[in-house]
Amino acid sequence: MFRTPISRFSTLFRNPNPHNLLITNPIPIITKKARIFGAKQSLKMPSQQILPITYHPPSSNPSTTEKLLLKSEEDPSARLLLFSHFEDEEKAAPLRPLLPKSASYTFNTTTTTTNGATAAAPNGSANNNQKRRRRTASDNSLYSSSSGSSSEEGADRQSIAGDVEHAAAETYLVTRLSLKLLSYLGVGYRWITRFMALGCYSFLLMPGFIQVGYYYFFSKQVRRGIVYGDQPRNRLDLYLPKNSDGPKPVIAFITGGAWIIGYKAWGSLLGQQLAERDIIVACIDYRNFPQGTISSMVQDASQGISFVCNHIAEYGGDPNRVYVMGQSAGAHIGACAIVDQAIKELGEGESTSWSVSQINAYFGLSGGYNLFTLVDHFHSRGLYRSIFLGIMEGEQSLQRFSPEVMIQGANVRSAASLLPPIILFHGTADYSIPSDASKNFAETLRSLGVKSESILYEGKTHTDLFLQDPMRGGRDAIIHEGDSDALAKDAVAPPRRRLVPEFMLKLAHKVSPF
Repeated sequence: MFRTPISRFSTLFRNPNPHNLLITNPIPIITKKARIFGAKQSLKMPSQQILPITYHPPSSNPSTTEKLLLKSEEDPSARLLLFSHFEDEEKAAPLRPLLPKSASYTFNTTTTTTNGATAAAPNGSANNNQKRRRRTASDNSLYSSSSGSSSEEGADRQSIAGDVEHAAAETYLVTRLSLKLLSYLGVGYRWITRFMALGCYSFLLMPGFIQVGYYYFFSKQVRRGIVYGDQPRNRLDLYLPKNSDGPKPVIAFITGGAWIIGYKAWGSLLGQQLAERDIIVACIDYRNFPQGTISSMVQDASQGISFVCNHIAEYGGDPNRVYVMGQSAGAHIGACAIVDQAIKELGEGESTSWSVSQINAYFGLSGGYNLFTLVDHFHSRGLYRSIFLGIMEGEQSLQRFSPEVMIQGANVRSAASLLPPIILFHGTADYSIPSDASKNFAETLRSLGVKSESILYEGKTHTDLFLQDPMRGGRDAIIHEGDSDALAKDAVAPPRRRLVPEFMLKLAHKVSPF
């Protein structure tokens, strides 16, 4: 029976050892028809004139620029100094004091003037205001009487509105990242044909994308945008199993995207399917190029792994069963983070917030681990040398960010003994990154005493293992091989739903630009 990557690392998950704007001083805005009454306050008026929005140049006639002093006899100290060029307008327009929202709904047909005298209000104005207040009071009373029964409905509407708003923001971000990638790669014949192939590929898988997208935005089992650091895009998504019967194994997943368009939502299909198998998945987002270079990406991934190790128990995860996985560029970034952490722990006086001993295993899916052998290959595929070296911080940094080369250094070879078991998955028909990248890295690790294995899938492309195969659904009889309790649960569990018809998956395999 065919064994998918999910089959392999789900088996290992079951075994802890798989290899035996706040304004502080608001400024009041006064219109030309407002009047201010109040007690004495120690206010200092600015030395500049406060002019009305519609400014008429001052006239040479002194009478039109006469200074008006509004003074209350009840409190002589309460006064407002104004410069007015609207004398005629003020006399023609009826003046009404401003009423706060907290005013009583009972309307009196008299108003108080500035000198304390009482004057009758116009009947029409009184009636209109009275009706308006009664209507408002009636509406409020109606709302109060029905608020209890409609509170849940209102909360649901707010929740849906928030989800739609989040979906729109996510769509905007994806579009912006795609346009950014296009601007870096240029628009030539090679990229025009590949974008056409990408369009066909996406169209064929669209039924699955829609279902996974709906799950991502509206499922209560997905906790989106959890902050794990103080840098831009330091967020992660958590995919939680429905049942909460004890601590769950956890996988920290780093998505791919050619170091340019990586995004945490790319792992939603993996997160959904592993959550159905009682595994918590944390999809870690990180800064992409040009917002950051490779050192920023590794730093973000390391900080995300640290968050998972130290805080996953708060979400029902088992801190003693933490695994790390990366796909494509994410597999490279994850391997760099693991090797870099082992080297830090080897040195003296290094301050670390997590340890490689907390990681039960590392899973690399379709990744590249020796950049020296990939520069020319990426250039021929359209990720041009100048761009790639810019991402990797120059040719002098290729060794530092090549895990296969770095771990063989004379000064750090002993750090290999600290590494967790490393299992690498790759398809032999992968055009984006040759499968030899995983095979060679595994052989190098074994020569250094690291428990490592490379699993190659004949005829599989760069995305078959990560997208098309999981969308087929069905049942895998050996997914929990060696775990009798898990096998018993699998026997009564319904098979996974197929998300895309088989003929569309086969066509997607043929037109895939990856």
